[in-house]
Amino acid sequence: MISKMNKLSFLIYHKEYEMFLEKLRELGVVHIEMRQGAEMDARLQAFMQKRTAYQSLQKSMTLAAASYEGTTVAQPSGMTIEQVVESYESQQEHIQALNMQLPVLDKEIDAMEVWGEFDWNVIEKLKANGWQMQFYCCPEKLFEEAWTDEYNATIINRKGGQCYFVTVNQMPVELEAEVVRLPKRRLSELVREQIELKAEIKKANDELDLFCIDNTPVVERALETLDGDINLMEVEQLGGERMADGAIVMMEGWVPVENDVEVRKMLDESGVYYEIRPAEKEDNAPIKLKNGKISRAFEMLTKMYGMPDYGEFDPTPLLAPFYALFFGMCVGDAGYGLLLVLLGFYLKKKLSKSMAGMMNLLITLGAATTIVGAVFNTFFGASLTDLNLPEWMNSLIISGKWDGTSYDKTMVIALLVGMFHICFAMTVKAICSTARYGFKNALSDWGWWLLVGGSVVVATLNYLGVMDMDMSKMAFIGIGGVSAIGIYLLNNIRRNVFANIGAGLWDTYNMATGLMGDLLSYLRLYALGLAGGMLGGVFNTLGMQLRDTLGDFLFGIPGWICFGLIFVAGHGLNIALSCLSGYVHSIRLTFVEYFKNSGYDGKGVEYKPFASKKENE
Repeated sequence: MISKMNKLSFLIYHKEYEMFLEKLRELGVVHIEMRQGAEMDARLQAFMQKRTAYQSLQKSMTLAAASYEGTTVAQPSGMTIEQVVESYESQQEHIQALNMQLPVLDKEIDAMEVWGEFDWNVIEKLKANGWQMQFYCCPEKLFEEAWTDEYNATIINRKGGQCYFVTVNQMPVELEAEVVRLPKRRLSELVREQIELKAEIKKANDELDLFCIDNTPVVERALETLDGDINLMEVEQLGGERMADGAIVMMEGWVPVENDVEVRKMLDESGVYYEIRPAEKEDNAPIKLKNGKISRAFEMLTKMYGMPDYGEFDPTPLLAPFYALFFGMCVGDAGYGLLLVLLGFYLKKKLSKSMAGMMNLLITLGAATTIVGAVFNTFFGASLTDLNLPEWMNSLIISGKWDGTSYDKTMVIALLVGMFHICFAMTVKAICSTARYGFKNALSDWGWWLLVGGSVVVATLNYLGVMDMDMSKMAFIGIGGVSAIGIYLLNNIRRNVFANIGAGLWDTYNMATGLMGDLLSYLRLYALGLAGGMLGGVFNTLGMQLRDTLGDFLFGIPGWICFGLIFVAGHGLNIALSCLSGYVHSIRLTFVEYFKNSGYDGKGVEYKPFASKKENE
């Protein structure tokens, strides 16, 4: 649900403005209305640029700390944020300089490898005694044997169709071959320098990683402080409007009704003039969601799409059960669901309180996956019906074909779930339109609801044998006639009938082209669940085959080890892919199919109280 809001207006004497803002921030419950079109001064812009730089630094240092291969515990360095930034940049420049040397060295080694190990001092002695040694390269087919006698040519190596040779003469010679320029160092020296350079780079990277482990908290604290300063400056510059030649500042904000008493007490003690009134639908008040423990875990999905308007209702409790169901159908394995539940409880104890909501969501989705997977007859890629389960448990399992047809029951159920979800969304849209605009202005929505929902009900009753074909035809005609009045004639009572007919025809086109596509989108629930189950079964079969192959060797121990490795690695990969698909496609079905058909636009403003980061959390 959405918390009720009160609109707050107050006047502050300019000399008391900063002191009043500090008290307001300490209270931490008032959402300040920022002025549109107000400009930030240079100081605020500089702080925001610094925040961007610190955020980038935090991300880089966090990644570096995570890449450290050893084990260590963070040791507080006592450095300031400025010292951390300077030291980090210095180490980064040092590592970059070392890395730039490596390609040059690699190139020199590649050039020397074909010639092998030799002493350049010997070549210099030959030169001192009047002999010139030259290095050449040419295609093997172009090497002339006459060069051996004429120019004392000696082939050193043949590689990749190329011939590498040297000539020794008292005078430089010119041949139809490429002159090779070599570094004046021995191959062993280059290799040793390469090894030393790589060791130095690794040492520098390890030192940087340890530095990041020790100093990332410094950056995080600096960001918290900076966020608080920026928030304060934003409110100072953008939250108030100066009046009476700057002597008085007028501010507006919002406060939840449950915090009304403490806000009034603080304002009375401050001696400022203020007014408080209940927020109205037209005020576009900020939205503070207020849900139970289970629904609260799904608030992140609502916030991801967009908050509702103040005159709307919170969609979170309605989308929560469907999202959990969709995720469970996409993953579709009871064993995977149990692992998600256990993982959620484990991480909930290990991670910070700010991650508790995410872990509650993981536990809820895991529980849904466990139930759906058990009903759909899958446990770590194996069929539950193959086990000796009690008869009452087997009766709950859904598998096989639908009533003698060639369609899987899970596929039909996916379509039925989609049909119900769309009808539910249209019901929500009709009810919300009636609540916001009145019944007379929602006749078109009710018309579509009656047409789609009524047709589904009649078709279901006919399929179950409750209604015969003649009665069904009469029901379809009646539903179509009543629906047409709302869709084509009364969709807008303030327009003439011809405009309404045109608008109704356009809506019909959109519905006809959209509903079928929306319904077929729910087949992805069946397809993803089927794909995950089949892939899990493949890993099981592969593991069992290896176990059987090695069954006679050392009492079958190697076979069981291979089975365990394939089972863990294969199902680990499968659960990761299944969870990713379940997360993405469940969001799509919620955001596209449900929100579109329910008329939800998510254009509301989230409630963000003026408070320090710690208080706000």
